[in-house]
Amino acid sequence: MADDAIKNAEVEKPERKEVQSAAFENLTDTETKSAGGEKKLDLLLDLDLTVSVELGKTEMMIKDILELGRGSIIEFDKLVSEPVDILVNGRKMAEGEVVVVDKHFGIRITSLIDPSERIKGLRK
Repeated sequence: MADDAIKNAEVEKPERKEVQSAAFENLTDTETKSAGGEKKLDLLLDLDLTVSVELGKTEMMIKDILELGRGSIIEFDKLVSEPVDILVNGRKMAEGEVVVVDKHFGIRITSLIDPSERIKGLRK
């Protein structure tokens, strides 16, 4: 008898609804550019990047590093006249030369790495 009640009971079916595709408006050039005609870079302006200058490289054993003291000299793989590498987040972006201004060291950028080479470095 319970089986007859189940057979006679109305089964509720979920209501079907039509689904539409999302429609987005196309951005115009005026929305992607600022009043000066330059692309908006506001999102990137507060981004922190590590900029470092590499004078040269060398390999040393730990025991030799522990023996270093005031006045010790470390020999690098570059000559004094060679340009130094300017690295941004560990990737070479430019080359420059060391300058002294009012007893402070600085770097004068002499050449930038080709943009295609910079992009290749990002894929590694």
